[in-house]
Amino acid sequence: MQTPTKGAYLAAELRLPTNWLDYTILAIYFVVVLGIGFAARRSVKTSLDFFLSGRSLPAWITGLAFISANLAATEILGMAANSAQYGAYTVHWYWIGAIPAMVFLGLVMMPFYYGSKVRSVPEMLLLRFDKWAHLLSSALFAFAAILIAGVNLYALAIVVEALLGWPQWVAIVVAGAFVLAYITLGGLSSAIYNEVLQFFVILAALIPLVVLGLKKVGGWDGLTDRLTAEHGANFTTAWGGTGIGSANPLGANWLTIVLGLGFVLSFGYWTTNFAEVQRALSAKNLSAAQRTPLIAAFPKIFIVFLVMIPGLTAAALIPGFGTSDSGYQYNDAIPYLMEQLLPNGVLGIAVTGLLAAFMAGMAANVSSFNTVFTNDIWGRYVEKGRDDGYYVRFGRLITVIGVCASVGTAFLASSFSNIMSYLQTLFSFFNVPMFVVFIVGMFWKRASVKSGFWGLLAGTVAAMVNYFWIYKQGIIDIPSDQGANFVSAIVGFVAGAVVMVAVSLFTAPKPAEELQGLVYGTTSPGMSEPPAAGDDAWYRRPALLGWGAIVLAAACYIPFSF
Repeated sequence: MQTPTKGAYLAAELRLPTNWLDYTILAIYFVVVLGIGFAARRSVKTSLDFFLSGRSLPAWITGLAFISANLAATEILGMAANSAQYGAYTVHWYWIGAIPAMVFLGLVMMPFYYGSKVRSVPEMLLLRFDKWAHLLSSALFAFAAILIAGVNLYALAIVVEALLGWPQWVAIVVAGAFVLAYITLGGLSSAIYNEVLQFFVILAALIPLVVLGLKKVGGWDGLTDRLTAEHGANFTTAWGGTGIGSANPLGANWLTIVLGLGFVLSFGYWTTNFAEVQRALSAKNLSAAQRTPLIAAFPKIFIVFLVMIPGLTAAALIPGFGTSDSGYQYNDAIPYLMEQLLPNGVLGIAVTGLLAAFMAGMAANVSSFNTVFTNDIWGRYVEKGRDDGYYVRFGRLITVIGVCASVGTAFLASSFSNIMSYLQTLFSFFNVPMFVVFIVGMFWKRASVKSGFWGLLAGTVAAMVNYFWIYKQGIIDIPSDQGANFVSAIVGFVAGAVVMVAVSLFTAPKPAEELQGLVYGTTSPGMSEPPAAGDDAWYRRPALLGWGAIVLAAACYIPFSF
């Protein structure tokens, strides 16, 4: 296998031939973004308005914001890079690595989150366990949110520098300033309404790339013929070569795909990542909160084609794409096609879509960071009992600090030629241990108060030890970074679960009367609210939507299984 190019910088020859029309489209977008921020400012009267939109938004708004918050440019560039590097295995990140977990969040976990009226995911650990589990989870999440926001900001800077010729610091300042402005002005409502707009702008950017890319390589048949000749038959299948002991581009077998990605990583991300869950918590009632991830699941099923096909097309057009021989790295896939295929005007839409995606991902992490830091750390342990206006003002201040901190963490991503590998590494460290604490605490009444803290700490440390020592030091041979991420996720999950069980056997459980609405099989008043008038239509039934999404995702595997 050829060695991929190192570093996060894009190839120098990707400069786009932009003109006044493209910059006009970009300017119009930025004006609209700020306009939404000013409009949303009028609705911010309380801290609940600022951090959770007053829990007043309809399901279709929160559902589109939910998927847009995930559809960051790191997702677009990263999954296109994944496809150029690993081929059609990318579908696993969507159909088995997202849809089941999104359905589980909507049907099983949202009644606990929304019914308990928590303002954040870490606050659930305070109710179920104790302040130490809550404080550790809040600190870990805040740190991870800044790291991930930094990835978006750094990736934006290198893309804009390569495509438009702007210096990196200009791209960082401009994008950071706009995100800071609209979140500080309108809080979560501004972020969510902008994410809905960004969703459609992103689609408008990606669809022309897919259509023109397929035309360039002679359609789907021409694409698969080229890739099969260059990379072998397994490159265009979902499960080919994934038998235990078999070699494949991904460096993972079906067991690590199903357990590491399909269960541990995906459930850890989708069910405990507050940057996503926050959108559902802003819904107007429990039914709308449950439907938020389920509505998002349907576009998620098909978005894989918009990010995978450009990556496959780039790999088909340039032999050895992503290796030192080609002069390109995997992250260049989307920019390369933009430069090669798009005329002016359409090019402006594509650049706007890429910037919108960066801003959506950064905004999601910054808005969740300011909520967790203000409510779960500052308001809970530093400045308790202040008036509501104080926390709104502090939330705006910590937003400024969060954006500045994101700039400082951005350069940590510079050593990864595949951005998605870096993100998956972060998820295995931070999301997976939190998920195991949630899942054990939710389904096992005997899980003790102290087990939450020690399980979370053990899972985080074990995942890091596996990645930095066992994998990076070559103690055990794992073929790829993604394979190592899957293994780290499994190790973190198992370590956290074992420690929780061991600690629970030697420490006291929480009294049964304090577990109402916090453990599966128990209910609280908020979890059993009657449906609103008119909420009996089929498209408002969470169970029907959830099972429909799973069946549709499973059916999508059929043409990629042979």
